[in-house]
Amino acid sequence: MSPRTANLAAVLRALRAGPLSRTQLAARCGVAKSAVPGLLAELADRALVRPAGVLPGNGRPSRLVELDGEDAYALALRIETDRLSAVVADLSGRVLAEQAETVDVAAAGLQRSMDELAHLAHRVLPGPPVGVAISVPGLVDSAAAVLRFAPALRWRDAEIAGLMAARLNLPADAVAVDNEANLGALAESLTGAGELFYLSGGTAVGGGLVSGGAIQRGARGFAGEVGHIAVDPSGERCSCGRTGCLETKANLAAVLRAAASPGDPLHDPALGVEGRVALLQHRVRRGDQRAVTAVHELGVALGVALSTVVDVLDPDVVVLGGYFAELGEWLVEPVRVELAAHAPSGLHARVVPSELGLRAPLRGAAHLAAERLFADPTLAPVTEEASV
Repeated sequence: MSPRTANLAAVLRALRAGPLSRTQLAARCGVAKSAVPGLLAELADRALVRPAGVLPGNGRPSRLVELDGEDAYALALRIETDRLSAVVADLSGRVLAEQAETVDVAAAGLQRSMDELAHLAHRVLPGPPVGVAISVPGLVDSAAAVLRFAPALRWRDAEIAGLMAARLNLPADAVAVDNEANLGALAESLTGAGELFYLSGGTAVGGGLVSGGAIQRGARGFAGEVGHIAVDPSGERCSCGRTGCLETKANLAAVLRAAASPGDPLHDPALGVEGRVALLQHRVRRGDQRAVTAVHELGVALGVALSTVVDVLDPDVVVLGGYFAELGEWLVEPVRVELAAHAPSGLHARVVPSELGLRAPLRGAAHLAAERLFADPTLAPVTEEASV
């Protein structure tokens, strides 16, 4: 990357936080104030920035500049066991279009599922995307953009990025792939939560750690896989071969089995994850004892596992994501009680439900998709002369 491209990227990234003056941009980006007008002119020619009024204050008013990028499309895609989703956002993260469809992904298989996901993408995209990011429920080698293993999908070593790039007629490096928990953690970090651990609940249980504003992936990219922390030595045998893993207690199917007998509408796949969780919420609110007990025991299991996470990682905040977020009003307290009982004295972390709920991975994917342009603004074509 040339020094000028690096400076363009620094200016564009600085504007991601909000409008700034030329003086402010020079200070934040470490570039000469005299260089800022030329950088802004090029970014304006690429339709990435626009004037934003003046900075209030005494003396000569300072003109402000902000992100434009309304025609720079970031495409976020999500693969779940029972649903495919697509969202298009602009550079500010504003959602421009979204669609989802119910699909039995494991039954459909890799190729057909990718065909369906590409069709969704074509339906929501108003133009070529600046970047694409795909959220998946499994172990991801993010550097290679390969889904190494997704037991719920029955996929192994799936070259997701290449398959989608070919279907969207994009270069392979335009497509990123990441684990849904990592992307949920990324989305939560955008609110300025600091050092956080994001616990994702769904057909499986996973976690994502954000430290220093970046996802922490570990040596092989698999950090955060907390679903196999032992929480019940006398519990069920897990698919991993061990006994009493968190995942045996906290995956959605296990909680629904604890909350209702076979044949109950809670087990109806036609309702989807959102429908079944909403029904479980309703039963807890009306005092259905079996549902109340199932959710409380879920909170205890989460607290036991998270006490280990907090001991080792010492995050500022633990965010309950995925379907855990939808049950947050009943989960937070038992999690806090278990953390207090198990964590060393003085070691505390706030526990909060995700405000983004089930949408967090898609929001994180949209942010990641846009990163490609923020890293290299010259990917946006020159459109017209514009004054800033």
